[in-house]
Amino acid sequence: MNAAQLPPVAPEVTATLVEGLSPRLRKRLDAAVTKLAARPTHRDGDTTTIEVDDETELRLYAPGGVVAKVEDVTCGCLLAPACVHRAAAACAAPAADLAPEPAEQATPEAPGPASATAPTPFGPDAAHALGLNVAPASGPDTATGVAANAAPGRAPNTAPDAATPHETAGPDQRAAADALWSAGAAVLEAGVDGAGAVTQSALLRAAHSARLRHLPRAAGAALSVVTLLRASRAGNPSYRTAELVTALAELLGTARRVGTASGAELAAVRGRVRRPYSPDGSLRLYGLFTEPVVTDSGHGGVRTWVAGADGRLFTVGDVAPGGVGRALGVADRAVRLGDSALTHRELGRAGLAVSGATVSPDGRLGAGKAVKAVTARGAAWTEPPLAALWETPPAEQAARALRSTSRYADPDGTGSDLLFLDVELLGAVREPGGACLLAQCEGGVRVRLTVADDDPALAHRDNLALLAAAPGTRLRIIGRLIPATHPRLTLLACTHPTGEGTVDLGLDRLRRADLPDPSAPAHFAPPQPAGPGGASPLYLLERRVEQTVPAGRAALGLLSDVTAETRRIRRGGLPTAAALLTALCASAAQRDRDLFGRLLPADTDGFAAYWLAAARYTAAVSESLCAAAWNATEGDPVAVPPVPVHDAAG
Repeated sequence: MNAAQLPPVAPEVTATLVEGLSPRLRKRLDAAVTKLAARPTHRDGDTTTIEVDDETELRLYAPGGVVAKVEDVTCGCLLAPACVHRAAAACAAPAADLAPEPAEQATPEAPGPASATAPTPFGPDAAHALGLNVAPASGPDTATGVAANAAPGRAPNTAPDAATPHETAGPDQRAAADALWSAGAAVLEAGVDGAGAVTQSALLRAAHSARLRHLPRAAGAALSVVTLLRASRAGNPSYRTAELVTALAELLGTARRVGTASGAELAAVRGRVRRPYSPDGSLRLYGLFTEPVVTDSGHGGVRTWVAGADGRLFTVGDVAPGGVGRALGVADRAVRLGDSALTHRELGRAGLAVSGATVSPDGRLGAGKAVKAVTARGAAWTEPPLAALWETPPAEQAARALRSTSRYADPDGTGSDLLFLDVELLGAVREPGGACLLAQCEGGVRVRLTVADDDPALAHRDNLALLAAAPGTRLRIIGRLIPATHPRLTLLACTHPTGEGTVDLGLDRLRRADLPDPSAPAHFAPPQPAGPGGASPLYLLERRVEQTVPAGRAALGLLSDVTAETRRIRRGGLPTAAALLTALCASAAQRDRDLFGRLLPADTDGFAAYWLAAARYTAAVSESLCAAAWNATEGDPVAVPPVPVHDAAG
């Protein structure tokens, strides 16, 4: 059995089942989850059955695809319903997200009145002991997920949780945020290895309470942390520690800011359950390209990018379960938009006239019944209005894309992570993970172009290898920014090497005959110097931030001395990073004793505050180094923009 075979379980159901266990059974819960994962499972309609043993079956009833009530999990063993099996099954199943993408023109509903619950204050912020100002920043963070299910008898809140200019969070919201902070700090204390089903249950309970208090952004971050914890503990190959670092920092940062934010910042911190489509009148659209979309969760499809007459970017997508095979097939299916009979491939090179258009905040075009669309003439990349996309200097485009890809960007922020560049190919460059294509764009900036997906069924890898055999070729390209200390993009589309038409590099396959010199072998450019951040000692702080996540606070508490590391960081011009590293490790090692010499509980709040400041600081500096790399020309000195310390803990 794997988690994908089980229906999603509502967070409050899992939390209730775990909280109902006796202390003795809670100690056995993680082992029970592992044992249950090895048992046969089969599904019949809305009911999924797990064979606990030869004589006992456990059933999960999921009407509508989600286990929404505690009574929907039943077990046939003698100890039921107080057995460990029900809680283990809920912990093994995915956490339900009952806030799917909105239907077209969903009707907003204002949040209901808040209940009066006394707040629980945050723990002490030990960072202030160093004189470091790590107060919450004014800029909003990134939402890593969407909140859980709606309360019985109440439609989900689909509108932004608007706030008046001087409105602050109510006591019930502050209490919910405090619970999220405590649950997140407990994960940092224990690490992935110690954050078992009971710790995850506390996060799910806090997420459920936050959703009921109209804090969907923080609730979604908590669900993301639980999902990543389970992926790590299950040995999922797609798991990345950096993703859990980002999710934990988002959870802690958002929870911390609830008590201090007001007005527009409070609305951003609260977030929204769903991102509704809004009317956008009539649009004249011009196709740019189509990219295949394949996710780790087994979904596949395509996304077609189009531009409006004013240069705004929009997307039309079709993604559903099916993997790479579906992605290749959907490319030649008709676009679901009005009366248009264009396929996605065709739309990427043609045009549309749309009336009654609806658009989501991130630029997705709605396909409601009121939307009308007819085929129109497209435009070449060298013709207006598309040609204007390539006229913006690369550094300005990179800065805009960086705001979109930032780990803690505004969840409702607009903007695209695409760059439009005119480049000259220089050849392949060897890297530790393989090879990428080097190109030079305006201002002498050298950018590395990588494949968007290594799957051999897609054309990305073969096309990039062919282009490496054509040094000196000038192309107009579209790529997606990869934040790094040197200019780097995933290559998505380009003009054809012959100058006729364009190439969707994930779907269309170039041939050797398309190259200027078909017989030329792949050309390798000479080794390239590191970018402006290539020699930055920031990684010394980054690795300690990441080291905490798998093993918990104890991993840093065992470090004897970090003086050499902090000295090197200071020599690199990052005194704030050195101070944060010193404070983080000191907080991890600090354990006070009472008058009888007994160890007192660790200051989990203080350690979490330091860790959050370090995580946010390293992200901000990394983004500054990325922006500086795009501003640098060969041989020019680079000044890394300063990062205010008070923004670090966001």
